[in-house]
Amino acid sequence: MQDRVTFEYAIIRVVPKVERQEFFNVGVILFSKRKKFLDIKYNINQKKLEAFSEEIDINMLKSYLNAWKLVCEGVPSAGTIGKLELSDRFRWLAASRSTIIQSSKTHSGICDNPEKVLEDIFTKYVL
Repeated sequence: MQDRVTFEYAIIRVVPKVERQEFFNVGVILFSKRKKFLDIKYNINQKKLEAFSEEIDINMLKSYLNAWKLVCEGVPSAGTIGKLELSDRFRWLAASRSTIIQSSKTHSGICDNPEKVLEDIFTKYVL
């Protein structure tokens, strides 16, 4: 029981036409302070994207989500945000936005293995 830690996560979604408020899930961001864990997992279903909007470039979306991955990793190419503490990076990624890529409200839980939980949540809500 001592290995169990709290975690927080947010679902990443694509909102092709913000004015219509329609969206579909493309990924998950998960953060655990005690495990010093922050990661993102995403997958964009091209057929689903095209059903929502043929105007959005999937490579552009992947590029933006890859930038989110760099922020999670805290690498120098992530810029100023990538230099922040893990918790601040998570809060920045999970902040409310009115853009094409948004995240849900944050949710919390308790786990032994944040990496496994990230995979489980991704499988349940994205795939």
